[in-house]
Amino acid sequence: MDTVSRATDTLYYDLRPAEQERIEDLLSSTISRYSHPESPEFLLDAPDVAAGLPAGLTRFLRSFRLNEPAGALVVRGFQVDDSAIGPTPPHWSKQADPGSTRREEFFFLLVASILGEPFGWSTLQDGRLVHNVIPIRGEEHQQSGHGSANLLEWHTEDGFHPYRCDYLGLMGLRNNGKVPTTYASVATLNLPEDVLRTLSEPRFLIRPDDEHLRHARQDVASPHSTVLQIGHAPRPTAILFGGPDRPYLRIDPYFMSAVPGDEQAAVALELATEQLNECLEDIVVNAGEILFIDNFRAVHGRRPFHASYDGADRWLKKSIVTRDLRRSRGIRAGADSRVLF
Repeated sequence: MDTVSRATDTLYYDLRPAEQERIEDLLSSTISRYSHPESPEFLLDAPDVAAGLPAGLTRFLRSFRLNEPAGALVVRGFQVDDSAIGPTPPHWSKQADPGSTRREEFFFLLVASILGEPFGWSTLQDGRLVHNVIPIRGEEHQQSGHGSANLLEWHTEDGFHPYRCDYLGLMGLRNNGKVPTTYASVATLNLPEDVLRTLSEPRFLIRPDDEHLRHARQDVASPHSTVLQIGHAPRPTAILFGGPDRPYLRIDPYFMSAVPGDEQAAVALELATEQLNECLEDIVVNAGEILFIDNFRAVHGRRPFHASYDGADRWLKKSIVTRDLRRSRGIRAGADSRVLF
């Protein structure tokens, strides 16, 4: 069953018991057939396998993709066994038993495959398609998914890059503290025409975030990294684009600025930032819930929280999805690769 929250421009789909049973049957056969959620065989077959998902869920996801009725969706009702998934890892690369979340990751990527093609970055978590979003000791104050003590400022995911994702997905495995993801939709912007015109012109610079840059500098292939190239010389871009009646959004105030000397653009950026701040809302991604944000229509961040590092901290899985993998072919190792560099 699907419902909409008008206040947050978010759609919700609640799985019925019969739909949950169908999903469990599908996952059982999928796990027995494929070795890993990121195996080439599964990724090739995922759209066909996803045809076994409940028809109502598939229609809900396709409507979100094709009709753009909202800036975000949440699928609720999938069950996660807290003991079976094991403790929250101390580091994204140190999940005690990587196989303990195969079931959850298969479901996550099946849902993602209805929206498009999952992909990754060579500069993030070794190019994996499904990330661990967990607090890491020593990174409490970082502007990344591994921080905790500081507010993760809202942003367009990878807004600096022309091949950024169409959709950002977060799946809850554990969130006992109800730590919210922050969210605001471009639909909430209500600015004067002259400001909107300025925001629609290429008068802004967006730089890669610290995590991308840190790993790009450590990569032996870093001279070829588009992340480094953009970091050294970002090209002016617009914040608003697409249809003027329902524009798309590309913004990351923490890592962006107006073109030097362009005071009008600086004021427009400040006004847009202030208005999105005023409209910012919280979405708590609980265990078993999947949140997908339309990365062209909304921004997201995270509220600060206290990390205990006791194996029970907030643990999400993350995946990014493109509607057109082909357009990034020039920065992938091959046509069959899903990792951008």
